[in-house]
Amino acid sequence: MASTIQIRVDDDLKKKSDRLFKDLGTDTTSAIRIFLTQAVAYNGFPFEIRKNPVEKNPYAAISEEEMLERLSVAREHSGQGRQREARTVISDMRSKYGL
Repeated sequence: MASTIQIRVDDDLKKKSDRLFKDLGTDTTSAIRIFLTQAVAYNGFPFEIRKNPVEKNPYAAISEEEMLERLSVAREHSGQGRQREARTVISDMRSKYGL
């Protein structure tokens, strides 16, 4: 037996979510079903919910100018022998951000 869930959402949100899920190869109904399945599997929300502002993610998209500045600083650090092995950085990213 299958149950029906009805929800009301803003028209713009519905259009945007329909477009997003279509681009991801699914539809909004299936995405909601996936969310519910994952919520049951996690025994809670399948993502973190926070009341306080989120700490800035250092791996979020940045401007070209900021990227060039970071590269300049990285070159300076490298010249001073202050660098880390890529596998250590990747391991840290995976554990910190769940990648």
